[in-house]
Amino acid sequence: MPVTFSRRAILAGLLSSAAGGASSEAPLVSLRPKRRTGFVDFAPQSSLIPKIAPRVWTTIGEIIAAADLNGTVGCVLADADTGEILEQIDAEVALPPASVTKVVTALYALDALGGAYRFVTRIYATGPVEGGVLSGDLILAGGGDPTLSTDHLTELAEALKIYGVTEVTGRFLCWRGALPYAEEIEPSQLDYLGYNPAISGLNLNYNRVYFEWVRLGGDWRVIMDARTENPGPAVSMARVRIVDRGAPVFATDALDSWTVARSALGNGGSRRMPVRQPALYAGEVFQTLARDAGVILPAPEVIDNLPEGPAELVQHTSAHLRTILQEMLKYSNNLTAEVCGLAATRAIFNTSLDIKASAAQMTRWLRQKYSIKANFVDHSGLSDQNLVSACDMVKLLQAVGYNESLRPIMRRIAIRDHGNNLLEYNSIEVRAKTGSLNFVSSLAGYIKTSEGTELVFTIFAVNLERRELGKASGYEVPEGSITWNRRAKLLQQKLLQRWGQSYPNDVLADTTDQVVITD
Repeated sequence: MPVTFSRRAILAGLLSSAAGGASSEAPLVSLRPKRRTGFVDFAPQSSLIPKIAPRVWTTIGEIIAAADLNGTVGCVLADADTGEILEQIDAEVALPPASVTKVVTALYALDALGGAYRFVTRIYATGPVEGGVLSGDLILAGGGDPTLSTDHLTELAEALKIYGVTEVTGRFLCWRGALPYAEEIEPSQLDYLGYNPAISGLNLNYNRVYFEWVRLGGDWRVIMDARTENPGPAVSMARVRIVDRGAPVFATDALDSWTVARSALGNGGSRRMPVRQPALYAGEVFQTLARDAGVILPAPEVIDNLPEGPAELVQHTSAHLRTILQEMLKYSNNLTAEVCGLAATRAIFNTSLDIKASAAQMTRWLRQKYSIKANFVDHSGLSDQNLVSACDMVKLLQAVGYNESLRPIMRRIAIRDHGNNLLEYNSIEVRAKTGSLNFVSSLAGYIKTSEGTELVFTIFAVNLERRELGKASGYEVPEGSITWNRRAKLLQQKLLQRWGQSYPNDVLADTTDQVVITD
């Protein structure tokens, strides 16, 4: 009988991503927005916060214009119960939603797989085990689990030893065929970005490897390992060489082979590099962990086709899909989104489709189930070719329902003052999904106002001209992108405050110089 090991707690450090977030500050406004004729100053109740000079903003159009984004902002607010549109601007313009795409992916995966679905990673044998010796091949078979970590492989290695295996006479195979392999999620992104790794049926540590450099006199010591919270086994299948050049900072000459400019290293540092051969990565790490547990394995070999009739020895099961999706919406992990989308498509069609074809099926599902017009080319939002309007996004949120499957697993957006202090407004709740690319900032979700009214909203801000220039520059963070995205998030905050709080005199208020806390 197979030995089943349940999943350990997810490590928050592995779930970080580049997706930006947005927070709101002091709440500001009216339940049914009307045309305002005046504006008064408002500030949180603190003697340490200076008064702000009043401004006159009478429409959301003027608020958006004041954000000075020089692009397009699609913005819609609606009643969550009736769908009545309360405020809107450029509502019908289809724009890149960035990581708000993950909202659609979560719904798609839940519909196709169900919230109780679990990914399973198995160890198979193609022959008998006698006296500790497996006469045949050992197979590490991925089930697509996007959360599989070094810690989980440690459990599997220990379970294999408990089962009684100490040696393998055949091959050590790593099966990645449960999902289609992709060398990276989005080819237009820079090669070395950790949030754009490979995808396969066998993944490890979100397909990222830890790269650290430590200065030793005039040189550096380089570390590459499969760490989770603590240092993990050293990795040789991925490597970085330090070279003398000015630019680019990183370059690649083969899969998982990198060079880095000496001039960019400073006195030391670290980052997580994307893995392009995740099945080989998982195999090498498991070989090391198995050896530590007393099980000797040959070098790993990657396969796409699983041999017929292998016997299962041990397995690891992931958390329920609903939990995985909740963490995906919180941490905005791209690999999780792609795996869940691909797994949903496979479940529906009983065949594997690549990322673009699977996203097209998700688009078709969205149209058939919710009558939503959109176009998706991935499941994570990493591509700016994904397009949906703010109006259709709000329509989707309203159709799903305020108290149904989505809102409870969305991240709560905190309200903070401009000194970064958390403001306790227990009567207001914002649950939403953030999204950020360079010169793209999005936010969509649900608001429960101070009066208890339930609303749905979407804010898409995009400057495609500056985004194209930024991509052409070749820089990870193009000039002006941080300032632009900060202004976009301040706009999100002002609109949330406008919608979340009512005042007896039905007059809006404003707090400037706010601090926005990102993901």
